[in-house]
Amino acid sequence: MDLLGSIMGSMEKPPSISESDKKKIKAQKALLEKQQDLERRKLEDFRVKIQSKISAFIKDGKQEKLKFEPMETTYRAIVHDIADIASLTSFSFGLEEQDRYVMIWKKEFAPSDEELLAYRRDEEWDPVKAKQMAELRAQERLAEDSRPGKRKVVPASNYHDKYRHLIGDTAAKEAAQSTVTNRTYGFVSSENKRDQRTIEQVLADARAKKKQKTEHVRHPSDSQDEGLNSQSQTDQPTLQTRADNL
Repeated sequence: MDLLGSIMGSMEKPPSISESDKKKIKAQKALLEKQQDLERRKLEDFRVKIQSKISAFIKDGKQEKLKFEPMETTYRAIVHDIADIASLTSFSFGLEEQDRYVMIWKKEFAPSDEELLAYRRDEEWDPVKAKQMAELRAQERLAEDSRPGKRKVVPASNYHDKYRHLIGDTAAKEAAQSTVTNRTYGFVSSENKRDQRTIEQVLADARAKKKQKTEHVRHPSDSQDEGLNSQSQTDQPTLQTRADNL
């Protein structure tokens, strides 16, 4: 502890602040607080002013939109905030730190993309002129579509038209004729999947198969005897051959 105390004692103490310096610091702090208070009151007064202006705009049934004068970012943020609370549409246009301003619309008169584009280009929006231009463009498209000699693209509606350029006209016709719609397999050739027999033929074939099975069950010994006779006839030449070899 003595060593630490000696070290601390040998260190230089921070310079003391004179009374005049203390007064200056105190005065600067008071001035800063005063400026902040003035700015706060200024923003509050601006908010009240904008609220009153927007309220009058909403009550006026003739007004569809309202344009504010250019202002700084902080004040524009207040306008956007109040407009959002009032369920209004708001956008900012212009260059920052030069002439950027806020414009608000009532919900039922929200701006179109063309109108917003005009304001971003620093152009005046004329709804009557815009409507005339839209009608003119529609007439030009209609005239272009109905122009003689213009080839209309018609999608292929069947197999023949769709694959004519690949397999030729004749082959396409044959393929289209041999291909039928099958709900289970889609567009496949179904001729091999169909039973071409009539009902009478199917019943006759079924009776014949049943009769054949019945006869086989009734005379199993005949089949066995035939098998034994056949086997004995086969063995006789074999025995004769063995005797000849001996």
